[in-house]
Amino acid sequence: MLYKEFNKEQKLAFFNEAQKKYDEFKAQGLSVNMARGKPCKEQLDLSDGIFDAISSSEDCFDSTGLDLRNYGELLGTYDCRKLFGELLGVPAENVIACGSASLTLMYDYISQCITHGAGSTPWGKLDKVKFIAVVPGYDRHFAIAEYFGIELVNVEMLEDGPDMNAVNEHIKDESVKGMFIVPKYSNPTGYTISEEIIEKLAQMKPAASDFRVIWDNAYICHDFDINDGDPIYNIFDYAKKYGTEDLFIEFTSTSKITFAGAGVSAIAASDANIKAISKRLNFQVISYDKINQIRHVKYLKNVDGIMAQMQKHGEIMKPKFDAVLEILEKELGGLGIAKWTNPKGGYFISLDVLEGSAKRVGQLAKEAGLTMTTVGATFPYGIDPNDSNIRIAPSFPLIDELKICAELLCTCIKLAAGEANV
Repeated sequence: MLYKEFNKEQKLAFFNEAQKKYDEFKAQGLSVNMARGKPCKEQLDLSDGIFDAISSSEDCFDSTGLDLRNYGELLGTYDCRKLFGELLGVPAENVIACGSASLTLMYDYISQCITHGAGSTPWGKLDKVKFIAVVPGYDRHFAIAEYFGIELVNVEMLEDGPDMNAVNEHIKDESVKGMFIVPKYSNPTGYTISEEIIEKLAQMKPAASDFRVIWDNAYICHDFDINDGDPIYNIFDYAKKYGTEDLFIEFTSTSKITFAGAGVSAIAASDANIKAISKRLNFQVISYDKINQIRHVKYLKNVDGIMAQMQKHGEIMKPKFDAVLEILEKELGGLGIAKWTNPKGGYFISLDVLEGSAKRVGQLAKEAGLTMTTVGATFPYGIDPNDSNIRIAPSFPLIDELKICAELLCTCIKLAAGEANV
């Protein structure tokens, strides 16, 4: 029965039950954390074999015979570029293999556009620069834009991708210079962009000639079951049909394949963009950590090796997501006070509660000892216009802790809904 159909007595009983259960949680003195999408220890342990991938100086040469202990290879080792190219579906020549964090690469690219432009006037010399923010979205994307003073305009993330009617309207404005997109298992919704929307993105005709899409392919192979994941489409295959390859700068990393703090990241882009980025790198670095790059190549070997590794991750992740989803359905299903996504991979579940109640839910959770992603963080400037979205990150806690987190969260949602009607 829908909560809105409850009579006065039923709503009071609902509130009292939620308050009683909440008080019981508070009395336990809990301290549990479900704030960020961090791999758990069991996931990190999967990659311990990488320490044995290199055991002597003889292992420090790539297939070209290059001694990777020395300076050089600004664009990364050929073998690492080739591995990323095979994963992304692009030639090795269109890949730059870098350090551990793709977020650093995104920041650097936006910084380059601010100071030197993207083939046109440096953005920092313009009166106004705007970016499309696909929402709900990734707080660290928004933070980069906000740091550089880029104005963010919201476009809703639908189940099949960003609302392209809104996107195409915004890009008529020449001051709109780009957008951030996570194409597969988007943070936090877990939605994957459909082929139809991929095609529409490739067909974009922005007024700004220096428009750039930050294509953050963080979860390209992060299916819970590699045989039953969402399909992903190579944006460059579609962009070539319309001559729009220069619009897209793709980023990825092994952060959630091997070690979150010691992986390898990569950029994939058109010939023209690789040339422009390489020119900047000449002044920025001498070379990235090529030893770590060859260590990853030797350990993962090829795309099949990556997918085998990801299947192991999925076997750890899926029971955690299932536990949360089962409790959400059991506690909130049919009440009409919350709805949530059910992704086939990635790191997050997007939860929408009654409008105007998300901050209250977050406050109640915090007071009871549950740390969540800050409510509002999935929107630019930390402002969710509907005050309804909450990001759930099930990866890090143990299953038993996760169940407590989910039950407490559901209690907070019920209590917040009840408070509004008492």
